[in-house]
Amino acid sequence: MAGPWGSGGDSGNGGGNGGGPRNPWGNGAGGSDGGAGRKGASSLEELFKKGGGGGPFKGGIPKRPGGRPWWPILLIGFVILWVALSSVHRVSPQERGVVTLFGSYSRTMQPGLHFSLPAPIEQVIKLDVEEIRTIDIPQGESEKLILTSDQNIVDLAYSVRWNIKAPELFLFQIAEQEETISEVAESAMRASVANFTLDDTIGSERTEIEQQVEENMQQLLDSYGAGVVIRGIAIKKADPPAAVNDAFKEVSAAQQTAETYLNEARAYAQQLTAQAEGESAAFDKVYAEYRLAPRVTRQRMYYETMERVLSKVDKTIVETSGVTPYLALPEIRKRSLPAPEASATEGK
Repeated sequence: MAGPWGSGGDSGNGGGNGGGPRNPWGNGAGGSDGGAGRKGASSLEELFKKGGGGGPFKGGIPKRPGGRPWWPILLIGFVILWVALSSVHRVSPQERGVVTLFGSYSRTMQPGLHFSLPAPIEQVIKLDVEEIRTIDIPQGESEKLILTSDQNIVDLAYSVRWNIKAPELFLFQIAEQEETISEVAESAMRASVANFTLDDTIGSERTEIEQQVEENMQQLLDSYGAGVVIRGIAIKKADPPAAVNDAFKEVSAAQQTAETYLNEARAYAQQLTAQAEGESAAFDKVYAEYRLAPRVTRQRMYYETMERVLSKVDKTIVETSGVTPYLALPEIRKRSLPAPEASATEGK
């Protein structure tokens, strides 16, 4: 009898198949090719055939011994791995871990090893509370013009150094934390510079301005509950606006020249004062000696004065009795010399 895909007339070609039905995708030319036809089937076909025949695969999904599927064990393993990864947390010494329960703040983890409920029930956000962060104002090469107390404008560039003090406040109390800190810094800087003149701002009062800005920023951020600490303000540039910079340089040069002249005048005045003080001290010493021996001191002063005056003249005055009061010694010396004309006549 012929099979569903075979023909009765081909029973002689069935050979070893016993006349049974052959694979419709196989080569039915002869019995010797029947096995080859089955081996030529695709792997996908073999998978379905084995699944339908009750083999170890059913629909392509592997099974454990006894016919039970593997997916429950895989699911349990995935859950255990997920719980282990999302429930164990190691917080570094410079970090703090902020724990949220369904998105709301729960607690803060200190450095060490901690456990929490698995995500998404509890989530941990780690923040570095020791890192000193820096904000530069303004960003890039743009100008930041600020009005001074004497109605001048100064171009300021400065930086703000800060770090996190309370991570729970930093995360949930203010939004856009760095932008908020930058705006607070600008407000505090404008308020402080408004109390100083242009010369003070670009000169010796920079340190005072930086301290005032730091104090004002800290007070304002504390009132916001920002949870940050301002570590310092550094003014990197304080110049007049570019449009008037050349004129300002000329004025500054003139002021420096005037200051130089004033310093020279002060130095000369100090020199004269020191000289006068020296002469006064010398006079006090002479006066002290005069009080001890007025007659001797008066005579010595007379001799010193006469010596200083008469040393510049060519006359000699002698007041001793028996001596000619005036003896022109230089004139006598001239007369004792032979006249030049007489010497010349005698020579002829």
